[in-house]
Amino acid sequence: MERLLAWRRERGAFGFYAVLLATAILVPLLNLAVPEGSALHMSTYTVTLVGKYMCYALLAVAVDLVWGYCGILSLGHAAFFALGGYAMGMYLMRQIGSRGVYGNAELPDFMVFLNWSELPWYWHGFDMFWFAALMVLLAPGLLAYVFGWLAFRSRVTGVYLSIITQALTYALLLAFFRNEMGFGGNNGLTDFKELLGFDLKAPGVRIALFLVTAAALALGFWACRAITRSRLGRVVQAVRDAESRTRFIGYRVESYKLWLFVFSAMLAGVAGALYVPQVGIINPGEFSPINSIEVVIWVAVGGRGTLYGAVLGAVVVNYAKTWFTTAMPDVWLYALGALFVVVTLFLPQGLAGLIGKLRGSRA
Repeated sequence: MERLLAWRRERGAFGFYAVLLATAILVPLLNLAVPEGSALHMSTYTVTLVGKYMCYALLAVAVDLVWGYCGILSLGHAAFFALGGYAMGMYLMRQIGSRGVYGNAELPDFMVFLNWSELPWYWHGFDMFWFAALMVLLAPGLLAYVFGWLAFRSRVTGVYLSIITQALTYALLLAFFRNEMGFGGNNGLTDFKELLGFDLKAPGVRIALFLVTAAALALGFWACRAITRSRLGRVVQAVRDAESRTRFIGYRVESYKLWLFVFSAMLAGVAGALYVPQVGIINPGEFSPINSIEVVIWVAVGGRGTLYGAVLGAVVVNYAKTWFTTAMPDVWLYALGALFVVVTLFLPQGLAGLIGKLRGSRA
């Protein structure tokens, strides 16, 4: 009986892994093995689009971890996503070398255009992949640690915490727009050529990026699930449900919240780093507060506190966004608002809750 109950609890995770594995197998096959003239052929553009959705899904899992399980409604996770993206973008810019418009092997094109004479100190090291990969984790992790240490020790919670997280990402948006920051200003970083010596436009490299993203999503999902199933996860959920009582019985609530917040930020940074080489650009628009709000909507639509629901919500909402912005661009924001209202009123547990009800009615 206990095994049956455990199986029912794990069905969502098993379903997620099954769908992800099938996608990771089918997409490369349909792109590389099926001829372009066939109706079953999947274009490289579609492969990139699916890879982008997976990056968003990983970001949604990171937000669900802190919001769904710890009650921290972060409206600033776009900042961590963008920082990871910029770290990877800086590495990709250094790989361009003398193939840029101005042919300068040391300085990116935008620095030559702005009459910079030498590379800023914070760009050094980004010609090495391992250093960039380290920065993908450290930059968002360090920012989250400093921000979380100050906020949680001051016992800032609820809507006040949400507001200051949004202020954080908005401040970074304004800072990265400035040319003197050395990150390309309004245009950001783009015109990438290669990654680890491989041409970024080659179909094989696109498939490799897609598979790495799928693996990162699977690993991130597994890590978050392991955390929520552990003793740490039970304490975190106790903080969500009764913070004062948890503190009263002796737990250092601030430490638990800070650890989870930093881990979530690093996960968002990885999602941003995988996103940049696939879409080919990173600019200050990624810090936009509306991006963070959209991630929260993905999680709410999919089902807060389920992890697989966050993945489902990210894919469904972004597919709808792709379709609406192509067919009826003026309607998209109204459709997004209507979807959020419908889910809030009729599906408080999101699509994951609806799936659970359908399974219950069949049983």
